[in-house]
Amino acid sequence: MDSLITAAARALASGDALGALKRVALRDDAPALALRGIAMAQLGDLVRAKALLKSAARAFGPREAVARARCVVAEAEIALVSRDLIWPPKVLESARRVLEAHDDRVNAAHAGNVAIRRLVLIGRLDEAERALAALDPAPLPPALRTAHELVAAGIAVRRLQTQAARAALDRARLSARAAAIPALTAEVETAALVLDTPAARLISHGQERPLLLAEVEALLSSGTLVVDACRHVVWTAGAAVPLATRPVLFALARTLAEAWPGDVARGTLIARAFRGKHPDESHRARLRVEIGRLRAELRGLAEVAATKRGFALSPRGAPEIAVLAPIVEGAHGAVLAFLADGEAWSSSALAIALAASPRTVQRALDSLAGEGKVQSLGRGRARRWMSPPLPGFPTILLLPGPLPSD
Repeated sequence: MDSLITAAARALASGDALGALKRVALRDDAPALALRGIAMAQLGDLVRAKALLKSAARAFGPREAVARARCVVAEAEIALVSRDLIWPPKVLESARRVLEAHDDRVNAAHAGNVAIRRLVLIGRLDEAERALAALDPAPLPPALRTAHELVAAGIAVRRLQTQAARAALDRARLSARAAAIPALTAEVETAALVLDTPAARLISHGQERPLLLAEVEALLSSGTLVVDACRHVVWTAGAAVPLATRPVLFALARTLAEAWPGDVARGTLIARAFRGKHPDESHRARLRVEIGRLRAELRGLAEVAATKRGFALSPRGAPEIAVLAPIVEGAHGAVLAFLADGEAWSSSALAIALAASPRTVQRALDSLAGEGKVQSLGRGRARRWMSPPLPGFPTILLLPGPLPSD
């Protein structure tokens, strides 16, 4: 490797993308193309970066398997950042194995981190946690140790383990300081903001207030009967009743919980659960049936009792009842939550992340675009959707349940 390539690689390792480009901008050999691609990625030109890395991978000879594998890892990271979730993960795994076989453990670990970040993004936390536990961050350089700790913090946040998240972020700060890369330090500080940003709303006794993530964690472990409108689950200490696939039952449970310790009139329950503006006897008969089903689902956690004007919910063993609601609600709250991270998403990537059908997601995007809440860039397969971050919005912390598939 010549001196210019070595100097450009060192500049990239320190986060100096412009310094790297000054050394290789006019060269078209394979190593220079690869370094130019990584530099363009650091500068935010992901389309150009991807094209350069593909050219570099083709330019490396058949005996340069390690160099080609490094290009694949860089391309996989660009796909992750640009939310191209249909990029084949098996290709990344093959590259990681090549790097391990040739004892390039640092880049192999980086490939593993990229794969884990993808798992976290699409909500496969158990797999991500197992893969992260198999990686030893001790021998990694500071920049990769920072990335490792950011992944650990992301998993802890989604597990509602705020102490573990803070500890991981503290370790990430130390590693970022050792790496001396300003962009990496800024990324850590941005990640840390989620712990000090309202993540949900508490509705109890007719009042509501925002909750930080630590307060959400404390609420769910307090023994309170919580009707969780973020995940469509009824929680209490040691027990949970999922109602994501029973929207009518969940609507009834939430309405009753919001009114606790009072009761709710039958007409109000019919309007909330069935969207019926003018209830008749058929609505009242259906309400009796659904209330019976709700009693059966909540058996052991709460009692649904009839009153003179309607029904009332009372906990069994829990000191009180509360509703945990998203910061921003609406028919397409989950889509807005993902787009609030400031990245440009394709509709196919959103469908993967939300475990919903592409047609459902596209309808949601069209509706949000009509309301001016999101905007699209590009056309066809290059079309991407994004929205400016909403003040106080928790991005992907506490998402509602998946959109119903078609």
